[in-house]
Amino acid sequence: MTESAGPETSGADDDAELVAAFVRERSAAAFAALYARHAACVYRVVWRTVGGDDADAHDAAQEAWLRAIAALPRFEARSRLRTWLVGIALNCAREQVRRRVRHAAESVDAVPSPAARERSPDDRMRLEHALAALPDGARSVIVLHDVEGFTHAEIATVLGIDAGTSKSQLSRARALLRERLAPGSEERR
Repeated sequence: MTESAGPETSGADDDAELVAAFVRERSAAAFAALYARHAACVYRVVWRTVGGDDADAHDAAQEAWLRAIAALPRFEARSRLRTWLVGIALNCAREQVRRRVRHAAESVDAVPSPAARERSPDDRMRLEHALAALPDGARSVIVLHDVEGFTHAEIATVLGIDAGTSKSQLSRARALLRERLAPGSEERR
């Protein structure tokens, strides 16, 4: 690697080498390095996508890694490995949310109401709850863009949408968050 290569290039090159080592040799060390590099991002995305439920987030993240391991031999590096992993993780998180909704429909008392979840005086918790209440597309885009730092092009790849759709959903998500976090918004619900 030359001195002019930036950290993104270096990370992508390292990822490619680690993926190749894992696929070629089933190298536990290569997988451990990939996991160490990307696990926090994968977990943050699934945690926010499932609405901050730790058990659901752990289940979705674990499922994402199991699917990624199985699919790594087919990874074609058309996007960054992190983008590819987050796409898998989002699908797993959405499936987890659908399972939770089905289960909640079977026992309505199992899930606290949104109003009960949003009474916390802690601003961070209010934000997390407001994020969880966003529609799926808006929540995914705002988490990927504003929290994880993905570009609209990367978001488009992960979600299978146009970059323009990503931009409009981000604008909508920010407006909805402002509305939900405005002073007195709890009383209006």
